[in-house]
Amino acid sequence: MANTTVVAATALRQFAFFDVHPVKDVHDLASSPEIFKNASEISTVTSSSAGLLAADIHGSVHILNKEFVSTTSWVAHVGGRVMHMAERKSVLVTIGEEDAVRGSFLKIWDLGKTDKRNQAPVLLRSSKVQPSNKPHPVSCFALSSALSFLAIGLADGTVLLYRHLDQSLSPTASLTTLPKTRTIHESSPEPITGLGFRELPSPTNADAKDNNLHLFIVTMNSVYLYHVSGKGSGGSSVLLDDIGCGLGCAVMDWRAEKIVLARDEAVYAYGLQGREPPYAYEGYKSSIHTHLNYVIVVSPPTITTTTPPATRKLAAQAAGGDGDASRVTVFDMENKVVGYTGVFADGIREVISEWGNIYILTNNGQLTRLAEKSTSAKLSMLYAKALYPLALSLAQTQHLDENYLADIHRQHGDYLYAKGDWDGAMTCYLKTIGWVKPSYVVRKFLDAQRIHNLVTYLQELHALGLANADHTTLLLNTYTKLKDVARLDSFIKTESRRSGAAESDGDLPFDLDTAIRVCRQAGYFDHASYLAKRYKRHEEYLRVMIEDAGKYGEALMYLRHLGAAAAESNLARYGRAMLDNLPEETTQLLIDLCTVSGPLTIPEAEDPTSQQSSAPANAPSYLSYLALSRVPASEDKVEESKADEEEEPVEPQTSQPSTPASSKEEKRPSPTLYFAHFVNHPSYFVRFLESVADRRWGQSLSSLPSSLPSSLPNASSDEDEDSEKSNQAAVWNTLLELYLDGGSPEQQDKALQVLTSDSLPCDKTHALILCSSYSYTRGLVILWEKLGMYEDVLRFWIDKHNALPSESSASTEVVQALVRYGPTHPHLYELVLRFLTSTPELLTRHQADVEKILEHIEKERTIPPLGVVQILSRNGVASVGLVKDWLMGRIKEAREEVQTDQQLINSYRLETNAKLKQVAELEDPMHAKVFSVTRCSQCSGQLDLPSVHFMCNHSYHQRCLLDHETECPLCVRQHGVIQEIRRNNERMADQHELFLADVQDNGFKVVASGFGKGVLNMTRLDDVAV
Repeated sequence: MANTTVVAATALRQFAFFDVHPVKDVHDLASSPEIFKNASEISTVTSSSAGLLAADIHGSVHILNKEFVSTTSWVAHVGGRVMHMAERKSVLVTIGEEDAVRGSFLKIWDLGKTDKRNQAPVLLRSSKVQPSNKPHPVSCFALSSALSFLAIGLADGTVLLYRHLDQSLSPTASLTTLPKTRTIHESSPEPITGLGFRELPSPTNADAKDNNLHLFIVTMNSVYLYHVSGKGSGGSSVLLDDIGCGLGCAVMDWRAEKIVLARDEAVYAYGLQGREPPYAYEGYKSSIHTHLNYVIVVSPPTITTTTPPATRKLAAQAAGGDGDASRVTVFDMENKVVGYTGVFADGIREVISEWGNIYILTNNGQLTRLAEKSTSAKLSMLYAKALYPLALSLAQTQHLDENYLADIHRQHGDYLYAKGDWDGAMTCYLKTIGWVKPSYVVRKFLDAQRIHNLVTYLQELHALGLANADHTTLLLNTYTKLKDVARLDSFIKTESRRSGAAESDGDLPFDLDTAIRVCRQAGYFDHASYLAKRYKRHEEYLRVMIEDAGKYGEALMYLRHLGAAAAESNLARYGRAMLDNLPEETTQLLIDLCTVSGPLTIPEAEDPTSQQSSAPANAPSYLSYLALSRVPASEDKVEESKADEEEEPVEPQTSQPSTPASSKEEKRPSPTLYFAHFVNHPSYFVRFLESVADRRWGQSLSSLPSSLPSSLPNASSDEDEDSEKSNQAAVWNTLLELYLDGGSPEQQDKALQVLTSDSLPCDKTHALILCSSYSYTRGLVILWEKLGMYEDVLRFWIDKHNALPSESSASTEVVQALVRYGPTHPHLYELVLRFLTSTPELLTRHQADVEKILEHIEKERTIPPLGVVQILSRNGVASVGLVKDWLMGRIKEAREEVQTDQQLINSYRLETNAKLKQVAELEDPMHAKVFSVTRCSQCSGQLDLPSVHFMCNHSYHQRCLLDHETECPLCVRQHGVIQEIRRNNERMADQHELFLADVQDNGFKVVASGFGKGVLNMTRLDDVAV
């Protein structure tokens, strides 16, 4: 049983990374596995893909499972023993001794195939190892991982190499066929104590620089390197060091890249370049082994070398052994720690690395398992001792993910932070970026004393592109708080250039919007404007220049440089502020923007730096109109693709005010967008509107005498026609209001020109409201006339006369208006007649006009006589003598009309009575009918027999009638027409929708017609007997 007393190792930290567990037999839990009870008979043990391989001194090989039960066993060397074993790709190579053979014997077995004769693995090759006539025992051997090369070391210092061993294992070849051996090294009389192939780099170790295969050769006093394959192979071995080791004290590391030697003074490692720094571990070493990344050293207990052997034997017996006590030390050479140290009193027979564990077989057959603790448990042990660098190295060795490594850095940073080492803690926290929330670190360094460390962390966050808007805000605030302009410049300018984000802010190491906002809040307007201008944030740049810096001239130049597309929305937002400070230049820019299709030019006389005061004026009433027609500016940022801005400052450009030719003109913005900006600048507003109307549509007051062009000279072909018409109406409506609001004679004349023009697209209804609001009489009359509101014209003059009865001009205007409008609008005569007879003064003044009105009424019969009488009799102004003659004439006409109607009634009655008498005679059967007709009604010939007489007084020759004809041919046609009319009336009587529709249009007339036609009360033809 192992003694787990921990013995400190020299110059290496020691930890308990392994737990010790005894291994018992699966059938007898009180004893060790059955196969190891006679440990002295075990010659060698090795791991393989088939299981654990154990060979004994009787020449047998056993394949053991995880319960250490033999699943397969066979005699590999008859009458001898197995000294060495190695397995690659299910192929087992054994070297042993046999009674019938002098010297060592090499055998190769296929563990994947079974010989049916003896149930043993198939023997592929069997050959004697004898390079010369004098045999020497095999001291060690090495097999490459690809089974391509086999190296055998002899006790006389000779190294034999088999090349292309895998290719020689063809099943058709002879059993003794092996590649020809080659002696690659001789160091007589020193025996070969260790061999190891330095393998080609694996995918997990792709950074290895040398891709050739090498062989390490170790003797008692030297270490050599032989180039096995690759470029430059085949030469002699090269001496790496002049120190060697004993038999069993050399082994390849777990990556097969270095060979590790255990000597009394230290543990050495050799690579292709020679010896590497040794690991101090003094004391005699019995053997050395590897397990994953660990190196296992077996040595006697640590007792001073001056202690006599007898004393050491007594110490071993005191520990419970037989005097051959051994100590097992497990090294992690990469991390320079001791993972386990234990003393086994009975001595060590074998050290086995299999199934992820270390197994220690003692001389008395006891088997002990060393189980490695979990990585988290090992790290917890290191955390408890604050060995964070060692924990990090261990985690990297175990290939833990980045999240785990970041947690180690975080804990290390927390430890240093608690000790007050701010710089060291920040160094650790920087390595956690991307895995630990930045807020965890930021909160720790918000104190003013640690703000410099916070700046470092925030800068790294931005450099890695992991910062958000809050981090950018905090970093810029720290710069501004420290007033570190140099670092602020470096962050904003140098870092942005280094990011290569001149065309897009997607690669910026900071949030652009946040950076601009913080610089504005801190008063660093130059930095804010630099960022906005460099990354084409036009709206942000203008906001800084106008709202913060007050540099209106530069903002105006920038707007011109942007072009129409980008300037449109920005001027809609900042136009008022620009007009308040630069009214002349801003007005000109707005005119160009609304009239020029293409790049905006800069007039030569424009001075961006001049500041002019706006013209004083009261806010007119057109604000209500502007509020309705103005389109609100979009809050969205201008698309970056709509402007071509350079990184250098914009230089003023002076060019001729001519529109450059282009294949496709840009659509110009609506002028109504900018109406509201001119509230306090009416004079500039008038100039803006007149210029836009003239330059955009070719419309001006000076061009009124000639016909205005129907097509717009500068209009783009793809501009919406309805939108342009709406813009024209808005411009001229606003201009009319400005003219009326000005009050000067010149402006009044312009307003009159607008109202009298039939070419200008001014809204008449809107103009009527304006003229009424400003009491502009001339305009009202003109508009009423244009709108056909003639009654309103008359009522206007009537109201004006009522307000000032002493003036005769108003009543004269009423009469003149009637003369103009009366012939086409007869209803105006009644209105004027009422007005002229309203007062005695008016009647006296316009008696002749009243007589003319009555004559027109009599002639055109526009008003019935009773209506005229009612109008004149409503007051006592008009006398009967005024209309006596007119009334007598009308009464005479009425009497004559009544007499004519009476005569018609009498004639209709006589005719009706005659018809009724005739019907009565036809219905009376006792009344004889006398036919006195002498001529045929059909042929007009003399009537003779045979003849046919009808009751309608028509007679015919019988030959003139068709066969069986029973009705008068002349009357039947007349009766047929009447019957068809009655049938149509019957059908119409059922179509109530048509009748109701006609009633809605002219009710009385339609109902009367319906009664007259018998539609409403008629008798069906079917009910009338023929």
